Amino acid sequence: MHRWSKLFIPTLREAPADAEVASHKFLLRSGYVRQLGAGIYNYLFLGQRSINKIIAIVREEMDQIAQEFYLPGILPKEPWEESGRWTAMGENMFRLKDRKGADLCLGMTHEEIMTAIARNELRSYKQLPQIWYQIQTKFRDEPRPKSGLLRVRQFTMKDSYSFDIDKAGLDKSFALHDAVYRRIFTRCGLKFVAVEADSGSMGGSQSQEFMVYTNAGEDLIASCPVCGYAANVEKATSRLDAVTELEATGDGKPEEIHTPGMGAIADIAAFLKMSPANDIKCVAYMATWRGKAGSVDLIHTKPVIAFLRGDHSVNETKLLASLSGANDLRPMSEGEIVEVFKAPPGFLGPVGLQNVEDRTTFSSFSQKIGQIKEPDLKPFVIIDKALEGRKNMVCGANKLDYHLRNVTSGRDFTWTLAADIRSVNEGEGCPQNDEKGNGCAGRLVVGKAVEIGHIFKLGYKYSEAMGARVLDENGKEVTPIMGSYGIGIERILTASIEQSNDANGFWLPAAIAPFAVVVTITNAADATLRATGEQLASELEAMGLDVLLDDRDERAGVKFKDADLVGIPYRVNVGKKAAAGQVELVTRATGASVDVALSDVAAQVKKRVEEERLLAASL
Repeated sequence: MHRWSKLFIPTLREAPADAEVASHKFLLRSGYVRQLGAGIYNYLFLGQRSINKIIAIVREEMDQIAQEFYLPGILPKEPWEESGRWTAMGENMFRLKDRKGADLCLGMTHEEIMTAIARNELRSYKQLPQIWYQIQTKFRDEPRPKSGLLRVRQFTMKDSYSFDIDKAGLDKSFALHDAVYRRIFTRCGLKFVAVEADSGSMGGSQSQEFMVYTNAGEDLIASCPVCGYAANVEKATSRLDAVTELEATGDGKPEEIHTPGMGAIADIAAFLKMSPANDIKCVAYMATWRGKAGSVDLIHTKPVIAFLRGDHSVNETKLLASLSGANDLRPMSEGEIVEVFKAPPGFLGPVGLQNVEDRTTFSSFSQKIGQIKEPDLKPFVIIDKALEGRKNMVCGANKLDYHLRNVTSGRDFTWTLAADIRSVNEGEGCPQNDEKGNGCAGRLVVGKAVEIGHIFKLGYKYSEAMGARVLDENGKEVTPIMGSYGIGIERILTASIEQSNDANGFWLPAAIAPFAVVVTITNAADATLRATGEQLASELEAMGLDVLLDDRDERAGVKFKDADLVGIPYRVNVGKKAAAGQVELVTRATGASVDVALSDVAAQVKKRVEEERLLAASL
């Protein structure tokens, strides 16, 4: 029996000043964790019990579809070089050398290592499909550790990897993970949403995130309350309302307007009494491509100029994804802007731009960076699709204190590529159609959320790069197709706290709480109450429940406050009414209490915990 008086549960009355989000405050106040360094935490007794329960649920569900492995956390450089990610991962990867000077890293994910196993061990289509998983510590040199366990440098992940003979097999592996993830998060008591997502550095053709809405989240999710569409804003699209075009002036051709000091879109819109939707915004970047020529690292930087409506914002994730293999973006410096545009910031536009690269050069650019010797200032011009077909717009004239009007896309300027590169805005139309092709009438809602899981269709990125091959049923050598699937273990805990807390603390579902019930002896000095509490705790344990007996020599109010703080979903107060055969049963989530007969309370708690489990199983 676990007795509070014998345990290390260092609760705090106040959270440290640097704890901002609810989960960070309560993880510290409840004694679940203690910070060791920036983004590095010790998990104490209560925290580790919850983590172990989450891991048990994840393992039980994953064992239905996969085989558990355990791979090293310290990894050699070579597999990462084969995939191209040794360079691409940049400063996010912890790197070190051994005493002989060999390059190593701390594993942030294990695609390369699982692929190496497949390459060395799998020979035939008869051995496929394979799904392998592990639950293991990962490391990431997070540049801005914050928000407690939400942004850390060491964390626990369930990562799994599928190997299939063809795309139909990958679809099945992806669907199996989707179903298992939904069961895991439901059993953990989370209210989650599955959203379309960007694959980022993982690559691949499709990815889906599982998110929990919370103001502590750093991701933004766009969703439709009518049809259920949901997507990360890095991937979300929308249906735009029609824009009333400006009337042409003069002969209808681009014409200069003197706009002294009006470098901001709001200023030019007010000056011309027009909507910002009639303006062309310019955002200038330098993009970096990385590659290798033998053992030589290649880095090439090139201008990328984005144009979009004045009332829209560039989504840099979408923009980067639209580029031909680029690794990262940064804003142009003022000097670079002047060099590329021959004009000052604030008055930039697409008309008259020189040396714009064409689509042919763009599509093969990443394969040719080893051949580029001279500095390259020929820009890729990417326009947002919302500019296609627009006419009589206003833009910078690439001349100090001047703009152009009557600018029509396709007639007055050209571009390298048209793509969806904007962030959706709340209130824009849902992009979905019904089965008859009619547009959904819903309007998008945008809210903060935290990612708890992510599944990817990797395709052939790793298996092709690392030379994994099997023989198909015709004896022909083919490349297996892969998927990658991750769950953040600590994020399940933090997301649960974020969605279930109040001023006094938080509550967890019994499935992941360190204890399902705390039996509180209101006066530990009373031998009769102590004996009653111990007997009750023993009965609850006999029913298979995790029980904490609060036998401390503390005032009842202190015990009640601690019990409210530490996430335990049910509390039984053994007090004065025990002499009459009554105890108080408190449900932490609602604060509701009811007097229950001593002879019946264990069964009542067991029933409530079982109802939680059955409800989760039915969803």
